[in-house]
Amino acid sequence: FIFFLPPRFKENRKDDIWLVDFYAPWCGHCKKLEPVWNEVGIEMERMGSPVKVGKMDATSFSSIASEFGVRGYPTIKLLKGDLAYNYRGPRTKDDIIEFANRVAGPLIRPLPSQHMFEHVQKRHRVLFVYVGGESPLKEKYIDVASELIVYTYFFSASENVLPKYVTLPELPAVVVFKDGTYFVYDEYEDGDLSSWINRERFQGYLNVDGFTLYELGDTGKLVAIAVIDDKNSSVEHTRLKSIIQEVARDYRDNFHRDFQFGHMDGNDYINSLLMDELTIPTIVVLNTSNQQYFLPDRHIENTKDMVKFINNILDGTAEAQGGDGLLQRIKRVIYDAKSTVMSVFKSSPLLGCFLFGLPLGVISIMCYGICTADPDGGVDEQDTAKKESSDRELTDEGTEEEQEEEKSGRDTELSDDELQQKDLMEKKKD
Repeated sequence: FIFFLPPRFKENRKDDIWLVDFYAPWCGHCKKLEPVWNEVGIEMERMGSPVKVGKMDATSFSSIASEFGVRGYPTIKLLKGDLAYNYRGPRTKDDIIEFANRVAGPLIRPLPSQHMFEHVQKRHRVLFVYVGGESPLKEKYIDVASELIVYTYFFSASENVLPKYVTLPELPAVVVFKDGTYFVYDEYEDGDLSSWINRERFQGYLNVDGFTLYELGDTGKLVAIAVIDDKNSSVEHTRLKSIIQEVARDYRDNFHRDFQFGHMDGNDYINSLLMDELTIPTIVVLNTSNQQYFLPDRHIENTKDMVKFINNILDGTAEAQGGDGLLQRIKRVIYDAKSTVMSVFKSSPLLGCFLFGLPLGVISIMCYGICTADPDGGVDEQDTAKKESSDRELTDEGTEEEQEEEKSGRDTELSDDELQQKDLMEKKKD
């Protein structure tokens, strides 16, 4: 069910639709994805999907991977015609299959009847519908669908297919159904259609996790989160969650263009993001565009306090922390290095000692050798050399006694005449 793609895959794929996993053999995340990917291939085959599931070693075929814009591993892409769609969602079988079926199908799905509309509305928490005939707005809608189909579905319908409670000021129109109601796109108030759909593709209140927070960064909104423990049913945890839900519902017209609301289970992810230790339950507002965050300067007792806190952020009176400046980047490097070391030691102490203890031991020995080296070693060597030279001279010339004996021996060898002449000279001197 899984095709290992050949080097000339791009030229040979023609009109086929491919769901491809670009992986690296040494990548731990790739190995973790492998059983899920096998399940995806089996399920797509069982469904009779036109999408072919494949994988390619991006390290062996780096030129092809680079051509498709692969920058990390694993990278999941759906290749349809000349377009390549990136998958950024959770790496689960159901999410990947849902992505493949959505992108592989038509950009705009028609809803021919009220029954079909009701069926689709039950399946989708956020539903975008174009209402009307051919128009410049529809062309824009199609262009946006080709860009954002990786995130959500796009539908079209006639006005008589919509529920009776829907009232449109004019046609054509683009409508989003969510949170038990609907909202109509207004070009003058909402600006660019693509930006509006990108902002509105989430429910007003979300269960936020790492993947969701990453996607929310594309909306340009601030994210107000109640950081709680879902397993803790105490009053404080449920109260903060309820406050955020009430603000999202009752103050939508005031804040929906600038804020996204939700809650997060546990503080592990948020602590790593902020490089700080937040005590739960608490409320934090994140600016995902520049990594700033805001903490309330007083206890949030009710909805009124939360609204005041949000207004302080909007008018600039609330103090921003964090950011993406140089000091924060240095702090991030140190924090990530520390977290990596701690995680290695926590998961495998022996491996941690080997990876970090051995290099530190070698460096320590080198430093000890440098610090304990004798700075007078060169002088001692010179003295030793001089002493050895002197010894050699004494060995060649002999001691003083040996020289005296040698002199007296030479004297005995002189003739009698020479001795007498020598004695005469000594007398004259006296």
